[in-house]
Amino acid sequence: MQKTTFELTSEFVELNQLLKLAGLCDSGGAGKNIVASGAVSVDGKQELRKTAKIRTGQTVRVGDVQISVE
Repeated sequence: MQKTTFELTSEFVELNQLLKLAGLCDSGGAGKNIVASGAVSVDGKQELRKTAKIRTGQTVRVGDVQISVE
């Protein structure tokens, strides 16, 4: 599993934007498609809300990539 860290500079980041900023997709729209496909989990639970607010301390997983938000 590939692990990466994303440093949050505000209160939260929307899930689809996190996928874009972490380099897992080219745009926020592509991020929305990934979330809609059911391939994303937040803190171990499947997340289907494209603009879910991701905050410090949460872990997002897409396939074999794990993003820790700090």
